[in-house]
Order: sequence, then structure tokens, then C-alpha cells
Amino acid sequence: MAVIYRETDGDLGLLIDKTIGVIGYGNMGRAVALNLRDSAFSILVGNPDDEYAQEAYRDGFQVNTIAETAARANVLLLMLPDEIATQVYLHEIAPGLRQGDTLVFASGYNVAFGFIEPPPFVDAILVAPQAVGQGVREGYVTGSGYPSFVAVAQDASGEAWPRVLAIAKAIGALYRGAIEITFQQEAELDLFFQQALLPALQSVLHTAIEILNREGFPPEAVLTGLYLSGELGYIITKWAEAGVIPSMNMHSQTSQYGTLSRLERFREVKLNRQMESVLDAIRRGDFAQEWAAEYADGYPRLHALRQRLASLPIWQLEQDVLAALSAHGPDQSS
Repeated sequence: MAVIYRETDGDLGLLIDKTIGVIGYGNMGRAVALNLRDSAFSILVGNPDDEYAQEAYRDGFQVNTIAETAARANVLLLMLPDEIATQVYLHEIAPGLRQGDTLVFASGYNVAFGFIEPPPFVDAILVAPQAVGQGVREGYVTGSGYPSFVAVAQDASGEAWPRVLAIAKAIGALYRGAIEITFQQEAELDLFFQQALLPALQSVLHTAIEILNREGFPPEAVLTGLYLSGELGYIITKWAEAGVIPSMNMHSQTSQYGTLSRLERFREVKLNRQMESVLDAIRRGDFAQEWAAEYADGYPRLHALRQRLASLPIWQLEQDVLAALSAHGPDQSS
């Protein structure tokens, strides 16, 4: 079993004499900065002069360039997108690092795949919230917390673990417990979710829609019955809250029998071979190199893939059904 750290494991006193900088004021950076401030820490924000910097000013933060923040802070939280972080780190962060500094990553990606190599005189730690920025903020404000992962890649000070737990506590990542993991495992798990589970779910959903439409079911009813009603999302939410098996008691016995009695036939699809192939490619670094080249070229394939998906008639129908089902949908009574 993995080690799970709790609120009592974090000591905020370890951060009292530290200058804390948050690099990047996007969705996650903003949530983390606000949480740190509400934990009574003064925060420097490093961000280019753009709309995110203006939001940080409105929130009452001191905003400097990334290079200035990196030079002034001795605890730096990197809240930048993975593909952008490499060059920003190389040109604006690395020159300002000093012995005893702590680099805090929200994703293991760049360290795991060798795009960022922290110098040997700094701590390199990971606090990876398993929630979007809004969820990180709401979890802190409400006290409900959010799941998170913590790791240490480099312990130059001998205090890396106490520091990672102090940061995790300060941003609310210990409310529900933080799971110890490695940088490599966090990166691989995140990519596997994106490249195996989500594509499989979308493929199954699209196949189900095509079959039911072909058999003459009204498309509006098909989309509503399968997922637009929110029932599927509600079921998955309950899985997260109570677990898959306990949450089945919420459903009728007809539903339970239908699901359980047909489960084996879908296991015979042999998804395991495809998912193992995805994981192997992630671990070899194939995707990391592919994504680096895609970013360098200006995302041409990503744009093409988005356009191809958006051009499928089913997704235009989806938007039409959503509009029709909204509280202000078109009045059909006259």
C-alpha cells in the first residue's frame, strides 16, 4: 500500500522564513496562490504582462517578471503548462536558482522525461493536485479538500520531504490525504488516463450513438439517454465518493443485474493489449518526443484533430440538443 500523508504530517512553520514565488497565474497558479495567501503566506507572482498578470493584480498580488520572481524567491512553484515550462525554466528560472532553493512541480512530466534537470544544489519536489484549478480552490475554501500526489525527485537539503508536506498542507492538498508516488509514476499515470481511458470512453460512446441512431431511435433521445442527462456523470461522481461496488446500491436491481450479467462479454474485447501498448509508448518517451515536436511546430496536428472531431455531424447535433434542453430553449408549444 502507498504511504498517504495527512494534515498532521505537514508543518507550516517550515515555510515562515521562506520567500514563496508562484510561476504562472493560470487556472492552477491562481488557485495555488490564493490558497497560500489564505494560509497566511506572502506570495510573489511571476508572470508575463498579459491578462493573467492583470488578474493577479486585481487579486491583490505583487506581480514581477518570471526571472525577477525566480531570483527573489527560494521556494518556487512552477504552475506552467508542460510544453511551455521547459524553455521558461531554461531561460528565466534556472539562472536565478541558488543553493537551498526548492523547486515545486505540479506535474512530474518534464523531470520524468528529462526536459528539465534541476541543478544538484536544489530540492525538486512534486505536489500534484488531482483536480482542476477551480477544484483546488473550492476544496481549500470549503475544507473538503481534493486528492493529490506528492513526490521527491531530489533532496539536496535533506529537508525535501518536510518541505513538500509543508507546501502540500499550505495549499490544502493534505485535507483528503496526499499519496506518495514518484515523478515518473505521476507522469505516466496522467498520460495513461489521457491516452487510454479517455479515448476508450469516447470510442465506446460514439459506437453506442451510431448503433442506436441506425436502429431508428430519435437522436435527441439517444444523446440524452446516454450522457446529456447527466446521469452518467452522476454515476462516476458517486464512484469517486463511495467506490464502484457500494454505489451500485443506488440503482435498481434491474440495472444491477443488467450491468453485472453483461460485464464479462465486454472484457472479451481485449482492451488490455491496446492499453499495454499505450503504456509502453509512454514509458519509452515516444509521446513526450512527439508532443515536444508538435509544440515546436505550432500544434498543427492538434488543430487538425480538433477540426476533424468537430466536423462530425453527431457533435453539432449534440449542441442542438443541449440548446433545446436548456432552460431557455426554443418554445415548441405554439
